[in-house]
Amino acid sequence: MQERVGAALSLLNNLGDQLGIWRAMAGAGPLTSAELAERTGLAERYLREWLGGQAVAGHVEYADGRYTLPPEHAAVLADDESPVAQIGGIEANAAMWLATDDIAEAFRTGAGFGWHQHDPRLFEGTARFFGPLYRQSLTQQWLPALDGVTDRLDAGARVLDVGCGHGTSTILMAQAYPKSRFEGVDSHADSVETATQAAAKAGVQDRARFSVADATAGLAGPWDLICFFDALHDMGDPVGAAARTREALAPDGTLFVVEPYAADRFEDRIGNPVSMSYYAASTFCCVPNSLAQDSGAALGAQAGESRITRVLTDAGFSRVRMPLATDFNLVFDARP
Repeated sequence: MQERVGAALSLLNNLGDQLGIWRAMAGAGPLTSAELAERTGLAERYLREWLGGQAVAGHVEYADGRYTLPPEHAAVLADDESPVAQIGGIEANAAMWLATDDIAEAFRTGAGFGWHQHDPRLFEGTARFFGPLYRQSLTQQWLPALDGVTDRLDAGARVLDVGCGHGTSTILMAQAYPKSRFEGVDSHADSVETATQAAAKAGVQDRARFSVADATAGLAGPWDLICFFDALHDMGDPVGAAARTREALAPDGTLFVVEPYAADRFEDRIGNPVSMSYYAASTFCCVPNSLAQDSGAALGAQAGESRITRVLTDAGFSRVRMPLATDFNLVFDARP
């Protein structure tokens, strides 16, 4: 019952995001359904039913015919810049629902289902989901954990972000280290176009550029730093991709890999909500995407420290360490 209710509420929450209802309610104080209809331009009768569900769920407060979105709930549902924003993940889940029939067929045949085959909500939702985490962690926590890397970035380094998606990680680094130059590559052309526009909006287009490329293709080096943010496990041939980055690194360069948190034994994560979410995404997106590529290693989003370390050592890296683990991520530092 609880899981069914949660799934139903996710549909309502996604609808509120898609229609801008959460944003209209944020900071507005108590509103009647008619007042909310006036603010949003939406039909009052539909809003009244939606608000009833949200009030029953406790997402909005109800009193005397008016509905209020509390600030702490608005931080989760209405503000992509909030460190606790979750609505992007719900948008990504909507795309996964739409792919259910295709993934069911892949279960029957063993075939892959590529990232580009998903509904576009997956691309936007994934960027929105990872955005708050990257903004909190990338420049303040992850990069400082890598020996000597921030000094090099401050002085001016050449950086490659592989599987950059909408460019969030690339742009954050470009903002933090203006003397360095950054290039993001991704196999999904629409994401590269979105990243290019985002860099211009952020004012870093002079030092952050994006192009369509595959990690299996030659990566013109040398690069001082090459990054994979939640992307290595999606590769059809992660060992081959890592080996090519090793060849493209400067002799004293660094491979920086961020992966979803996972234990070496999945039994140690049973009941953990973070791993539940990651296994769902891996079943619908990560494993099918890898199987759609040559080799199809299907590492999955819950590979864990030992398997990722083995990928990097098999790729020829002589020094691999994991300097940092958080509730959500594993951070790896690999040197040629």
